[in-house]
Parts: sequence; structure tokens; C-alpha cells
Amino acid sequence: QQRDKLRQYQKRLSLGLERERALARQLLKDGKKEKAMLLLKKKRYQEQLLDKTENQISNLERMVQDIEFTQIEMKVIEGLKIGNECLNKMHQVMSIEEVERIIGETQDAVEYQRQIDELLAGSLTEEDEDAILEELNAITQEQLKLPEVPSEPLPERIPEASPVKNRPKPELVAAS
Repeated sequence: QQRDKLRQYQKRLSLGLERERALARQLLKDGKKEKAMLLLKKKRYQEQLLDKTENQISNLERMVQDIEFTQIEMKVIEGLKIGNECLNKMHQVMSIEEVERIIGETQDAVEYQRQIDELLAGSLTEEDEDAILEELNAITQEQLKLPEVPSEPLPERIPEASPVKNRPKPELVAAS
């Protein structure tokens, strides 16, 4: 608001300066040098006020920018505060001791499984492996049961099919 008021004040001063300059010219034409000189002094004073006003506006704008930046910083700090609170709550739920315990249990379980794998892999002898392969082949053979093949040799010629007696021929049936 102050910045806007200062801007309005600057406009009024600028308009007044132009009027006074024009009036000083007129006074010089009329031969009133003393009054023109006084008017130019007043104009000079107002120009200095205009410069001071410009500096004040500049200071106000810098202050407004500082305030806006500070507000942004406050929002960032508030966000960091909320983030820290969330992290603290999460840390309360999961403490370092709890994490170390879980990691230890996981490592123990992995080691236990490795020992089981070693026992299973190392305890089978060659005879056991052969027995396992035989059992696998037997199961495979059961699943692939094929029909039995006759053992006697096949005849060399296939006898022709004997015609059926007393059966009418198709063209005779259609003709009657």
C-alpha cells in the first residue's frame, strides 16, 4: 500500500514539475526573472523529493521481496519439520535393535537353509542316485504304457475281404 501511495505521489510531483517548468518559461518571457528563479528552485527541490521517493519505493520493493522469500523459507522449514516428525514416528516403530534382530534372524535362516541343502546334496551315495534314476525310469514307463505287440510274425499277404452274399447291389435297388 505504501508503495502504491508513493507511486501516486511521484506522478503528482512529475506533473507539477512539468507545469512549473512551463510556468518558468512563461515568466522569463514576461521578464519576471526573479519569480522564474524562485519557481526553478522549487522545481529543483521537488526533483530531489522525487529522487528520495524513488529510493523509498526501491527500499519498499526490496522489503516486499525479502518478506516473500522469508514466507517461502517458513514453508520449507514447516515442511522439514513435518518430514522430521514423520521420520521420528517411523523410527519409533522400527528401532535399530529391531532391524538388527530381523537381519540376524534372516542370516540365521539363510545359514540353516544352506546347511539343509548341504546335507541333502552330500548324503546321497552313488547307489542312492542309481536307485533314484531307476525309480524315475519306472514312473516314466508306467505313464507311457503302450499296447502289447504280437510276437508271431505277420502274414505276408492280407486276405481280401469276402463279399457279403444275398446283399442287393445298390444300382439294382434304385432301379426297382
